[in-house]
Amino acid sequence: MLRLEPDSFLMGTDSGVGFPEDGEGPVREVSLEPYYVDKYAVTNAEFLEFVRETGYTTDAERFGWAFVFEDFVSAEDHDSVLQSVPSAPWWVAVSGANWLRPEGPSSDVRESRLTHPVTQVSWRDAAAYADWAGKRLPTEAEWEFAARGGLTQKTYPWGDDLRPDGEHRCNIWQGEFPETNTCDDGYAATAPVNEYEPNGHGLYNVSGNVWEWCSDWFSAEYHTTDAYDTHDPQGPQSGEQRVMRGGSYLCHRSWCNRYRVAARSKNTPDSSTGNIGFRCVVDAA
Repeated sequence: MLRLEPDSFLMGTDSGVGFPEDGEGPVREVSLEPYYVDKYAVTNAEFLEFVRETGYTTDAERFGWAFVFEDFVSAEDHDSVLQSVPSAPWWVAVSGANWLRPEGPSSDVRESRLTHPVTQVSWRDAAAYADWAGKRLPTEAEWEFAARGGLTQKTYPWGDDLRPDGEHRCNIWQGEFPETNTCDDGYAATAPVNEYEPNGHGLYNVSGNVWEWCSDWFSAEYHTTDAYDTHDPQGPQSGEQRVMRGGSYLCHRSWCNRYRVAARSKNTPDSSTGNIGFRCVVDAA
C-alpha cells in the first residue's frame, strides 16, 4: 500500500464532456485525512486466498449466474447463456459465471490470470474481502485523489493526452464498439494489475482495466447540497446504487468515455459483471 497525505484537492470536473446524469461537476475543493491505498486492484490470487480461508460465497455464486461480455462466452458455454440485456445486448447472463470462472463454467482464472484483477465481484463481495483484509473500500473522494496522482484537474491520471507520445497508458477498447476491438493496447479483456505505467502516486490501472467499487452510495446531486461535507466526504447516507470509478477494458469514447479520472458510474450492490473489481484503503495512524 502507499501512504497518501492529501490535505485538499479539486474534485470533479466542469469540462462538460461527460454525462449530465452522472453528476461529475461542479468542481469543488475537498480535504481528506491521510490514508493508505493499494497500489494495485485486488487480484484473483488474493481473492482466492480470501475464499479458501473463509469459505466465502459471492453473490454471483449464490445467484448462479453473472453478466459476461458476449464475445467472451466460449462455444462450450453457449448453452449456459440465459438472456441478454435489452439496453446493452453485448452483456449476457451466463449460468455458472462467477469470480473463479468469469466467462462461464469452462473458464478458470487459475490457468493464467492469477495476477489479473478479480472480477465478477459485487460491492458486497468487495466489502467482505476488505473487512477480512483489515481494510475498507475507498470513499469516492479518496479514490479520485489517489487516481489523480498529484495532478490538478487533468483528464487522465497522467495528463490530458490519452496516448502521450503514442503510448498506451491504460486498457480500454480500441476500434468500433462493440463489433471490433483491435486490442492495440495489448489486451481484449483484463490486463495484469501491474501493466502500464503507474500514476504520480504510484498507483496502477486507475483508468481502464476494471471498474473499482467505492464505499459511497451514488447520487448525481448530493455533492451540490448543503448536506455535503467537503472535509472527508462520505456520500449520501442511503441509496440504491453504489459508486464505481475508473472505467474498464470495455470503455470506448463513442459510448462510455468514463475512463477519465473525474468520471463516475454506478451499479446495485449485488451486481456482478466481468469488468468490475476493486482496491482497498486503510486509515493512516
